[in-house]
Amino acid sequence: MLKQRRLVALTAALLIAGGIVGQTTIPTLPATPPGYRAELWEKAWRLHHSATVVDTHIDTTSRVLDTGFDMGVRSSDGHVDLPRAAEGGLDAVFYSIYVDSRFHGDEQALFANAPQSVNDDWPRPEQPGAANGSARRALMMIDGLFRTVERHGARMAFCASVDELGAAVKAGKHAALMGIEGGHAIEGDLGLLRLFHRLGVRYMTLTHTNHNQFADSCAPAEPRWGGLNRLGGKVVAEMNRLGVMVDVSHVSDATFADVLRVTTAPVICSHSSMRALCPHKRNITDEMCRALAANGGVVMINYNCGFLDPEYAKNTSAQATRRIQEKAARDKFAAGSAELDAALGKLDERFPPVERPELKQLIAHLLRAIDIAGADHVGLGSDFDGVPCVPKGIDDATFLPRITYELLAAGQDEVAVRKVLGENLLRVFTAVEQRAFALRSQPPQQNDAKTDGEPLPR
Repeated sequence: MLKQRRLVALTAALLIAGGIVGQTTIPTLPATPPGYRAELWEKAWRLHHSATVVDTHIDTTSRVLDTGFDMGVRSSDGHVDLPRAAEGGLDAVFYSIYVDSRFHGDEQALFANAPQSVNDDWPRPEQPGAANGSARRALMMIDGLFRTVERHGARMAFCASVDELGAAVKAGKHAALMGIEGGHAIEGDLGLLRLFHRLGVRYMTLTHTNHNQFADSCAPAEPRWGGLNRLGGKVVAEMNRLGVMVDVSHVSDATFADVLRVTTAPVICSHSSMRALCPHKRNITDEMCRALAANGGVVMINYNCGFLDPEYAKNTSAQATRRIQEKAARDKFAAGSAELDAALGKLDERFPPVERPELKQLIAHLLRAIDIAGADHVGLGSDFDGVPCVPKGIDDATFLPRITYELLAAGQDEVAVRKVLGENLLRVFTAVEQRAFALRSQPPQQNDAKTDGEPLPR
């Protein structure tokens, strides 16, 4: 624990000495929001735009790939584009290379029996397994981000290190980084992990909503491995060696515990909130939060309404039932008929619209995490453009200065607020780079088909 505290102090000092600061000019102060104190709003605005604001999880990359979304133009929907990021003082973003579980397959049989000679053909198995599009989907999304950066190079820069991030921000550009969401993107292959690192990926969420070849997710009811298996241990070790941050959002509690036992570098929760305030499996417990702090890591609080407010989460489950019953009514009754109108009216009575929680609910999660882990171990991981609902008062990236205001209003000092806005993540990123430098002489981890699926020694 003492060693981790020294690391926190050392890397914080390095960041200050390196001069990573927020926007070079402070934008014009807008009107004071209703209910805010004018003098505190001005203080918050200046603090926010002089700090380095980092978000570790934004899904705009999915819009870019799937709909051709242009980040260079201010949009009337969604949460993030370059104009709104600039207005909200959002300096650096880890854009999510999100691989939905639908792309996960198992083609292990295709690679199981290599030919004994270069003159022989690979044998074709009778059962080749389910098609696996995970790596291809990730590569397509990376290409989409690269094309966006090339298109808007005057306003944004691709970054793969703390130094590059700092240089981009200093130059007045939006820093774009990458984190893979869903470890099945590497298809259980450590070589693919190394290739994604070469492309600039700097964190990987070990799972998404599915178990994969090496780790258990929090979503399925039954575990597959009971946490990490032996391959999972190698994945974490190789990420440490490469300088790729290990992300434990989405993983099971057992996987979380295994990661903290195996890793030799600080880890992140890129977009999770506090389970004590909203009992969702995607959130972390107070005990997990303390363990993350002891590791030197950071929890980046998610803005998803369903992870912040238990009442909203309960009501959205009810809305799912309503959609099923509405479909049944529409299948049964003719469009525009009195019978359909009556059936829909009854559904409206039984399932009233779900109200979004207020910004104060998000702030409560931030303050809870600060109280449990300390101000050195909390940050922002919005899940913007990846969730159906964010709280009132944080409608898109332009509202981010309100978080700074609310933290100050809650009694947090400027030093603590700067840490939460981005310095904590930069500290961890720096520590992970330093650990990779220390491990540079270590040989790469290798797959072993005979033992990778065995339990991790405990």
